[in-house]
Amino acid sequence: MNKFSLKEIVKVTGADTNTNDEIIFQGITTDSRKISPGVLFVALKGETFDGENFGVLVGKNFSAEIPGAILKVADTLEAYQKIGGYWRDRFDIPVVAVTGSSGKTTTKDLTAAVLTALGKIQKTSANFNNEIGVPLTLLGINDEHKAAVVEIGMRGLGQIEALAKFVKPTIAIITNVNETHIELLGSMENIAKAKGELAEAIKPGGTVILNADNSYTEDIKKVVAPGVNILTFAVENPADIKAENISAHQTSTDFDLLYRGKKYHMDLPVIGRHNVLNALSAVAVGISCGISFDEMQRGFSTLVTTKMRFEVIRRDNLVIVNDAYNASPASMCASIKTVSEIYDGRKIAVLGDMLELGNIAEKSHREVGKEVFENNFDVLITYGELGKFIAAGAKDAGMEKVFTTDTREETAKKILAVIKDGDTILFKASHGMHLEKVIEMI
Repeated sequence: MNKFSLKEIVKVTGADTNTNDEIIFQGITTDSRKISPGVLFVALKGETFDGENFGVLVGKNFSAEIPGAILKVADTLEAYQKIGGYWRDRFDIPVVAVTGSSGKTTTKDLTAAVLTALGKIQKTSANFNNEIGVPLTLLGINDEHKAAVVEIGMRGLGQIEALAKFVKPTIAIITNVNETHIELLGSMENIAKAKGELAEAIKPGGTVILNADNSYTEDIKKVVAPGVNILTFAVENPADIKAENISAHQTSTDFDLLYRGKKYHMDLPVIGRHNVLNALSAVAVGISCGISFDEMQRGFSTLVTTKMRFEVIRRDNLVIVNDAYNASPASMCASIKTVSEIYDGRKIAVLGDMLELGNIAEKSHREVGKEVFENNFDVLITYGELGKFIAAGAKDAGMEKVFTTDTREETAKKILAVIKDGDTILFKASHGMHLEKVIEMI
């Protein structure tokens, strides 16, 4: 439980308050449904509350008369982040921050699995990786935790830098830099710069872990401070930690890992070449924390992944691959290739819009359609306006069984009309398309 005195909150946030009483808050919440006596409620923009709690932290313009301590600040979200950072400072443990254009959540899960060799681990729940989710994760650290893994998302320049001030990571993982968010940032160079903010946040003695298969890694290396250790990982290019002899199976992937001239065999309970890269970054964290390769393998074997990340569901003589949490051109192609390599029988791709691609949207969607055809899928069903470009790309490449839909209900009906026993169905799109609802319908 987070215990803070009123004096501490005032000192950390610079709040004005209506009382000088000696008050100890028994927790912090931003959820008005979880208000209870003794808890400090941080009223983020749009929140409401009943005033029956022990204290509230509100904006400067708040004027209602309510019982209990009232703390007023210029920006309640910033105050909440400062409280999270203040709490994080109480713990002298490895704190791993994970960012990247894709693969963040799976990498977070893999890293936490590796770190279980140290004991209990705090990690970001689901993908609570934004301005509210990051301090929530920090406030979840307690005396039992031996390390923390914090996922940090990004929607603009300066955001990772701002959140890293409170996370104060000792280890940073940047999974990759690709086209995700190009509509928001305007160029790949800006995306790389934004991701590089995490590398800049690491202090001497810490470690930055980078993907040597990504063309923007050399640029990110340039912003790493002197005295910070850099570890690289790769499948294709030379790197400190490298995978070879990758073998994908229906429920697992195994590979040989090379590090300092020695070879270690690793087995992952997840599927796909892209997840090997994610696992290599987790191994780099393990190396940084003095964990043996045997202990890392045991950690991998206990992996619990976040839902909708290449989640395999077997039902009614069908294999359903739910990879519908999010999508970029790179991750879309990786999923298509993985399903093609692993599963026998007919394969159906159900693909939706990839959002935030700006002026490369049409080209990127058409290329995905071509990828579907080249990887020998039997049927393609697309959902959404941009999905129609996926369909067009597949047709242009020579694919025959291609269908477009405008609603999730229509998508579900089309799937039910074409599926046969033994089929494998891949679902993938940006989260905003909510393809998981189509899975529920079928």
